Amino acid sequence: PYRACVGIVLARPDGRIFGGERVDTPGAWQMPQGGVDPGEGTRDAALRELREETGLRADAVSVEHKLSKLVTYDLPVDLIPVLWKGRFRGQKQRWYLIRYDGPDSAVDIAGPPREFARWQWMTPDQVLASIVPFKRAVYARVLDELGPHI
Repeated sequence: PYRACVGIVLARPDGRIFGGERVDTPGAWQMPQGGVDPGEGTRDAALRELREETGLRADAVSVEHKLSKLVTYDLPVDLIPVLWKGRFRGQKQRWYLIRYDGPDSAVDIAGPPREFARWQWMTPDQVLASIVPFKRAVYARVLDELGPHI
């Protein structure tokens, strides 16, 4: 079974992308993502996760594109029993490109539950170089398809 999830490419007009360093895995960076609640649409889940992880409200961003197909990935075997109480072997994700053109001061990664220790605007190449290896192929696919719109 795969956990239903959304991913967010939060991009600035200059093409830089939000990257956050995970609190629980120093050195591992990722874009915002999270689970879809029962009865919740993926667009609504993406906007909720964005607010939870970055503090940015739906009225401060614009949803511009979504990936044409779901992306599925498997967790490394040693992480399966650790994450989500072992109920899932990986995730199936719907990815969205969301644009933000506001001040950096509006980004707030502190609020519970805290996912990121720090954040920065990154180039797509920096994102790919910083992501944990088991997610790199997913990120490459997402950035390849959404890249022309970023």
